[in-house]
Amino acid sequence: MIQVTIYKNADNLITGYKLSGHADYSEYGSDIVCAAVSALVINTINSIENFTSDRFHLEQDEKKGYIEFHVISPISNNTNLLLNSLALGLGGIEKQYTQKYIKLTQVKSQ
Repeated sequence: MIQVTIYKNADNLITGYKLSGHADYSEYGSDIVCAAVSALVINTINSIENFTSDRFHLEQDEKKGYIEFHVISPISNNTNLLLNSLALGLGGIEKQYTQKYIKLTQVKSQ
């Protein structure tokens, strides 16, 4: 299962997220849940990097299915929109494929 933690600050803005694990919906290379999650997450990171001046910290390990992303500068409106879009997309995947394959949790960041 893919575990997703979405971090929010005191203003309820998404400041980052952590993903770990694999969906195990299908065999490696044809797992549509993992592919969908990966596409959303990677596109969000690339969009923030290319379309905003916001700074972020990123750690990843593809084999372990691990990505941790945190905005380390004030969050612009564009980054806020992109992170909310990511949360919406991941929530849609969770709803369609059930919490057997992906589970989202929101926590307050420090």
